[in-house]
Amino acid sequence: VQLQAFGGGLVQAGGSLRLSCTASGRIAVINRMGWYRQALGKQRELVAYITSTGSTVYADSVKGRFTISEDNTKKTVYLYMNSLKPEDAAVYYCNMEGRQHSAYSDMVFPKRDYWGQGTQVTVSS
Repeated sequence: VQLQAFGGGLVQAGGSLRLSCTASGRIAVINRMGWYRQALGKQRELVAYITSTGSTVYADSVKGRFTISEDNTKKTVYLYMNSLKPEDAAVYYCNMEGRQHSAYSDMVFPKRDYWGQGTQVTVSS
């Protein structure tokens, strides 16, 4: 399973960015997809996720400013980030919780987390 993230970059405070992440590979089940971020010197933290049933969870710090959505047919999740603040600057990591098919049998592996490569978001004040 691979997660490929796009978007990110440099934006002024108050501006907007969109991140996208597409999952590919021997995916059997997607329970949820979402985004985490890690600022320099800080621990990785949840930003938002969306479940396979469409339920969403947001970190308190981004509620009302960020919106997560998905396109199930494309196995893609989007994060629309508005009213960006300098404290939103971080490396954003796409995450998927799901299950993978075996390449050699009908077996499906237990659920686990999969991670994308990370994309940098920089917010200038």
